[in-house]
Amino acid sequence: MKRVSSLVSVDGRTLTWRQVVEAARYGVPARLAPAARSRMEASRKTVDEYLRAGDVVYGVTTGFGKFANVHIEPAHRRELQINLIRSHAAGVGEPFDEETVRAMLLLRAQALAVGASGVRPALAETLLEMLNKGVHPVVPQIGSLGASGDLAPLAHLALVAIGEGEAVYRGRRMPGRRALKAARIAPLRLEAKEGLALLNGTQAMCAVASLAVEDAWACAKLADIAGAMSIDATLSSRTPSDPAIHDLRPYPGAKASAKNIRTLLRGSKIVHSHAHCARVQDPYSLRCMPQVHGAARDAVHHVEDMLAIELNAATDNPLVLGDGRVLSGGNFHGQPIAIRMDYLALALHELGSISERRVDWIMNPNLTDLHAFLAPEEGLNSGYMIAQYTSAALVSENKTLCGPSSADSIPVSGNQEDHVSMGMTAARRARMVLENLRTILSIELLCAAQAVDLRKLPTGAGLRPVLETLRRKVPPLRRDRVVSADIAAVREMIVDGSLLRAAELAVGRLS
Repeated sequence: MKRVSSLVSVDGRTLTWRQVVEAARYGVPARLAPAARSRMEASRKTVDEYLRAGDVVYGVTTGFGKFANVHIEPAHRRELQINLIRSHAAGVGEPFDEETVRAMLLLRAQALAVGASGVRPALAETLLEMLNKGVHPVVPQIGSLGASGDLAPLAHLALVAIGEGEAVYRGRRMPGRRALKAARIAPLRLEAKEGLALLNGTQAMCAVASLAVEDAWACAKLADIAGAMSIDATLSSRTPSDPAIHDLRPYPGAKASAKNIRTLLRGSKIVHSHAHCARVQDPYSLRCMPQVHGAARDAVHHVEDMLAIELNAATDNPLVLGDGRVLSGGNFHGQPIAIRMDYLALALHELGSISERRVDWIMNPNLTDLHAFLAPEEGLNSGYMIAQYTSAALVSENKTLCGPSSADSIPVSGNQEDHVSMGMTAARRARMVLENLRTILSIELLCAAQAVDLRKLPTGAGLRPVLETLRRKVPPLRRDRVVSADIAAVREMIVDGSLLRAAELAVGRLS
């Protein structure tokens, strides 16, 4: 996705996943909208009124979780908020990458900007200042159950905002207070309710989800590109992408995938070279490509629908309403995200599963009329034989990652939080499946390119520039060489977007 905005407005109402990607990945600055500031100020006045009246409010005048019935004296209410952040910063494992942390900073500010958390605008402004100036908290990946949202990851995020924890600033890992000082950002001094408001919510799993959607769409298009090239590589038919077929079963994803395949293969001399061959029907991995790829596309749309709601939702507890009420509920529960991220993982796995089958058809000596395993001199050379093994290994690993995290639950907090979503686990596993898929598609593109070269006829107009781009870094296989280097080179071109750009510059934006 190209950068299209000069500024992301954090208004608590209209944020999109594309704006999240722009800010997190491409450095577009973000600012708190004036309307959001006004709502936050009004919400904070309500909390102050409850404090003056001495009313019992969860997390404001009481402890948290199982300690909800413990009254906190006014003199200790600021200490309560700091203790909450410190005690909940219990994450472990490798930290999230920089762009995920940046997305978390933006999304936490956006959740506060809804104006239902009872906090001062300074909280959102400090998080956005950290984002804009590149102060990136070190946030371990493991610790969230997606119950009261992403408590542990958000606590590590909040630690830096109050001048504690660790952060990465200008490429160096350092204490959070030092990073804030270097960036000229004042640490937050929390008031009642504000520590809790920094932790309750689904912003860590939504950060992963927003970035995953961007990359999933790229993979969906690349799957069509690789699959179309495999059609030419295997002398298969383009008839299964005929629009008349898909008009009779009009799933949007299948229609989009079929259109891409037709567009990419337009003008292929290979297609015409076998117009009257004896093969009646192709195998499912080639013939049912639009149906399988399309189902994955429809799943990505389902995740987009969730994000359209979640990115503009109030996920705090308690919620401070505009009519003066303070209500305890469960908007922080991650089940909507968990189920959809499980769905996304499964959809991405299927793109990889069918890709691996096409690789076998390209190279299998029992199925192809080309050199076995695309080896230039069979026997002396093994060609890309073991590349298919690698693809199969990744597909198998993805199968294990597709077990639904959202089907799991384990009670915590003395059984107070007795049903949890495992939404962060689902999000992280979907991300792992996506990374494996990128490599699987790299292998198909590598093998399909070799086979198309061996056909010695021009492929489709949308595929020729892809092949040319690929060949700038990976020459045709003339004799055996280290295959992992070839796979890595193609994968790099998937990640940097150069292969997709080559196709779209030739035929226009793919569906």
